[in-house]
Amino acid sequence: MNLLAGIQAVTFDVGGTLIEPWPSVGQVYAEVAARHGLPSPSPAVLDRNFAAAWQTRGEFNYSKAAWFGLVRRTFATEAGTLPATFLEAVYDRFADPAVWRIYADVLPALEGLAAREIDLGVISNWDERLRPLLADLKLERYFTVVVVSCEVGFTKPSPVIFEQALRALGLPGQAVLHVGDSPHEDVAGARATGLRAVRLDRRGAGGGGGLGSLLELSG
Repeated sequence: MNLLAGIQAVTFDVGGTLIEPWPSVGQVYAEVAARHGLPSPSPAVLDRNFAAAWQTRGEFNYSKAAWFGLVRRTFATEAGTLPATFLEAVYDRFADPAVWRIYADVLPALEGLAAREIDLGVISNWDERLRPLLADLKLERYFTVVVVSCEVGFTKPSPVIFEQALRALGLPGQAVLHVGDSPHEDVAGARATGLRAVRLDRRGAGGGGGLGSLLELSG
């Protein structure tokens, strides 16, 4: 199956698709806690707690307050028991490119798509830290359009965020392929708005009709 047949632009999710926290969310949390003299579970426990908190986050608006709540649940503490200075430090730390890693398949895939004169964009549920982060990671240069939920006021899978991307690209939905790791937010959300979509599942090696690597896009 040629995913790029009739495609003039490809848009990407960011977290879990282009970049990931490094070495892990739990490791970063533990390091910041240590700098603040706070007792902390091990990075492995924090990773498990964060994964559980993320899976049960419900409606999440990507505000600073929402992230603070997630940190509290990860540390299994009640509101107010983590100092505000620590919460702010954690938030700021994840604005630092040093705690993010670009997946190995990303740059070759973006270069390959750009060489085919396919427009590239980002559609991401994120906050005000995303644009500077993409610049610091030297990823912004690849994208003609960056649509961020905090700026739109709607998060994926809302059609609003996808529709804004289509307007910015000046293309109909069927000419745009969206790639992301979430079946609900990325694939279902994009398809419901008329875009073509494919799930990226590096661990599943592209089973079920998805992609195991972004390199499969650029051939």
